[in-house]
This record gives sequence, C-alpha cells and structure tokens, in this order.
Amino acid sequence: MSHERIVCPVDRKGALSECQRTATFDALQTALKEENEMAFPSDIRSMTVRYRLNTIAASLAVVFASSSQLNAQPKAPEVTVANPVLKRIAQWDEYTGQFEAVRRVEVRARVSGELMKIHFTDGQTVKAGDVLFTIDPRPFEIAVEAARAEVARARAQIAVTGSDLERAQQLTPSKVLTQRDFDQRKANHDAAKAQLQSAEAMLQNAELNLEWTSVPAPIDGRISDRKVDAGNLISGGQVGASLLTTIVSLHPIHFVFNVSEPDYVRYSRLAANGQRPSSSMPGNAVQIRLADEKEWTRNGQMNFIDNQLNGKSGTIRARAVVENEDSFLTPGTFGRLRLFGDKVEALLIPDAAVVSDQSRKVVYTVGPDNKIQIKPVALGPIEEGLRVVTTGLSKDDRVVISGLANPAVRSGMIVAPIPGNIVLATN
Repeated sequence: MSHERIVCPVDRKGALSECQRTATFDALQTALKEENEMAFPSDIRSMTVRYRLNTIAASLAVVFASSSQLNAQPKAPEVTVANPVLKRIAQWDEYTGQFEAVRRVEVRARVSGELMKIHFTDGQTVKAGDVLFTIDPRPFEIAVEAARAEVARARAQIAVTGSDLERAQQLTPSKVLTQRDFDQRKANHDAAKAQLQSAEAMLQNAELNLEWTSVPAPIDGRISDRKVDAGNLISGGQVGASLLTTIVSLHPIHFVFNVSEPDYVRYSRLAANGQRPSSSMPGNAVQIRLADEKEWTRNGQMNFIDNQLNGKSGTIRARAVVENEDSFLTPGTFGRLRLFGDKVEALLIPDAAVVSDQSRKVVYTVGPDNKIQIKPVALGPIEEGLRVVTTGLSKDDRVVISGLANPAVRSGMIVAPIPGNIVLATN
C-alpha cells in the first residue's frame, strides 16, 4: 500500500504545530488499519505494526523533547534590593576658593644708592629682622659725621650766648647795660638753643638714613626672588622707590571664596533663627581640601564676610583662616571649602549602586512588576560610607545594590529581587 507523505512547516519557536499533531494521529490510525488488513498471520502482523508504532513513538518523543527544551523560559536573574537609608545629616555647602597670605609686603629701598650685597637665597623662609640687602653706606656715614659736627657747633654757640646772658643779668640792675642789650643777648641764647635742637634732629635723620642702608625683613614668611641684582643703583624715598622683593606670611593663611546671593540669604535667615552661627562673627567652622585630596582633613574658621554683594556676579566675598604650621599651603593655591548649611533629611545608598550613563548618574530600581527601572539621580557627598542622593529617589524605592554586573540586568527586564539591607559605616 502506498502512503502520502505530509510535509509540515517548521515553527521557528520550536513548538509542536497543529499540522504535526494531525500527521502523527493519522499515522497511528493507518498503522492500526493495516494490522487488520494484512494477509499475514496474526503474529507477523503484530510484530510489523509494533515496529512501526515504536518508530512513530520514538519520533514523537524526539519532537516533544525538542519542543520542551526550546519552549523552556530562561530563569530571571537574581538581584539584591534594599530601600535607601533615611537619615538626618549635616548639609555642607561646597565652594571653590584660593589661599591668600594673611600679610604680603613689598620690600622697597628707603634711601638711594648702590646695592652692595644680597643676603638671602631666592625663595627661602626668613624671619622678621633678617638683613636682606645692603646699600652702600659710605655717603650716609659722612652725612652722620657732618650732622654730629653741626651739633657740636650749636652746643658751643649755646655756651657763648649763655655766658653773655649771665653778664647782662649782672650789669642790668646797675644801669651799666641797657635793657635793650639784655633782651638782645637773651634772644641770641634762645636762638642758639633752637639751633642745637635743629642740629640734633639733622643728626637723627642722618643716622636713620644710615640705618636704612641695611634693608631687613619686615615680617616672617617666604621671600620671593630678587628684583634687582647687586651693583645696580636703586632709588629710595616715599615715591618711586625701587621694588627689591616681596615677602608673604605662611602661618596662618587665609582661604578666600565667593558665596552666592541665595546661599548668603539662607545663612542669614538661619543665623537670625538661631539655627546656625553667623559667618560674619569669627568662629564658624569650615573644612578644606586640596584638588588631589579626598578627605576634608584641614580645618579652619570663618573670620570675615564682606559688607556688600558684587552687583555684577551676584556673590559676596568671604574668608576663612586656616592653620599652616608646616607651611605646606602656598598663597595662590586653589582648593575646595565646605561650610555647614543646615540639618536635612537625606537618602543614603551604597556608592557601588550608582552607575554612570554617559554624562549622568543613574540608579537601577525594581518596580512593582519586578521590572528594572532606571532613575537619574543627583548625588551629594559621602556620609558614613554611603553616597547621599539629593534628588531622583524616594525612600520606598527598591534600589539594586548587588547583581548589576549581570548583563541581563537592564532596563525593562524582569528580575528576581532578593531583599537586602544597607548598613551605615558607624553601625
């Protein structure tokens, strides 16, 4: 007996199609019918039919097994989730600023002359009173000697006029000397005393000019390089004096920064309500770190707020004072300062739960349907080992804190969430 072969289309999903099920059922019916119609002995017919049935059964087993494997759903990836920690923390406002010397002095010549000698190495640390420059003292030594001679002459003149005055006092009562001559001698004596005072003042001025030929350091600090080399003629005086070098103090040191108008108004209101100290009064604590530092290890205090805001930038200048005993901090260096703002409620999550998505920071959360949701967030500082999230999350969000390395964990995918906990570093 001839049989028609039925060709069924293959389902790409691997499922057993209606055509395949119909063909299998027809094959079973045909096998049973042939067993009744064969003109062979019953035992031979039974063996033949059983062989065909076994073949069909094996084929069905293979088909159904393949279909079951292909239809099996992949297991949902497991992730650990936890709610953000809600904690009241100190809000620190950060500002960029620059270190400035508490004192900065320009060293200039007080007298003119030839620069004879330089007594320092460029960039060294100096103490107040250390001699830095020597100007040729010889002209000023001569001036001192001349002034001393003038003082001696004035004193001799006083002696002469004094003797004349004494004789006039004895002769005037006897009418030997007229009153006019007495008055003249007295005036001469007074003029001689005035001349002595002038000579003594000229001597002091000459001695002062001689003293200024040695230029000392006016303050403790670090000196800059020399602006004039030895052998050059320099100008002194109150106007147009030659700049020789500069000195800046190092300990303590100022940190100057600008505060925005909204922050300044907020600080003023908090201070008025007694919720934080006023920064205009010395003592309000600040913390500072340099560009390559991760921790806020440098402490200082606010000591100045300007008396008006800058109308162009909308900021007000503020200043803190910082200890610098090791002289590590140098004027002009930039840094970051944080200033206590207020106590606020904040959400904390592990820093590892934050993912960079191009130019933004995102957090993976699990929704009610166990599907991954991506939420952009704004981050704050590290607090007790956890990252502060300022915006983008709520306290009821289930944040993925473990399992992000699985490539199957992406937006919209169904996951198997496992409850976890976020622990503070202080716990």
